Amino acid sequence: MIANTHKDIQPYLNQYNQELIDMKPQEILKWGYEKFDNQFAITTSFGIQSSVILNMVSKLCLQKKIKIFWIDTGYLPIETYQYAEKLIKNLSLEVEVLQSELSPARMEAIYGKLWETKKESDLDKYHELRKIKPLENGLKKFNIYCWASGVRAGQTENRNKMRFLDIIRKRLSLRPLLNWTNKDIFYYMKENDLPDHPLFSKGYSTVGDWHSSTPDGIQTKGRDTRFGGIKQECGIHTNS
Repeated sequence: MIANTHKDIQPYLNQYNQELIDMKPQEILKWGYEKFDNQFAITTSFGIQSSVILNMVSKLCLQKKIKIFWIDTGYLPIETYQYAEKLIKNLSLEVEVLQSELSPARMEAIYGKLWETKKESDLDKYHELRKIKPLENGLKKFNIYCWASGVRAGQTENRNKMRFLDIIRKRLSLRPLLNWTNKDIFYYMKENDLPDHPLFSKGYSTVGDWHSSTPDGIQTKGRDTRFGGIKQECGIHTNS
């Protein structure tokens, strides 16, 4: 185990990132497990490329399973819920579902349909209520200090500046797939016979909530298709 407060670990971040830079994603996941034990977890959205990191976790030979947190906003497409059930069954996953304390109906009654205003501040509020708070509550409940996700450098401007290990909201965020390309994802899924998300065949290269995701178009692709083009990040992977 290493130091378990962000202040204690700050001086060692450069050293740890140097260690991780030459590791394969599976080795990075095992590093996180060995360093943090019960304080290590994986987050997933069961999006287009989520099967990759989930498959890697399922293949690790460990004494106990790594915790997997699914942030369910309550507004995911039907296809995502169906895809999640398929992956959970096929990979024998044990998943902890994290949801907002406010039901979708209650949130809409109080705040309205925040995604319809086309205001970034309203989207920020929506993401705080349905994604960031549920994640932080889950991490706190299970005393998680380091959480890993499938983010990749090529997805957004923010992610292009990321390191393999960094501090997000006073916890460590680990990114095993950071340097992987779309081609790497494609071949891993084919080699491991992983099913595509049902919306992939309909032109989606990324998918989140049903109301804020669209297929790739001539002028918009990847994360630019999310949130009406107003923003690229939901806030989970940022400090602000």
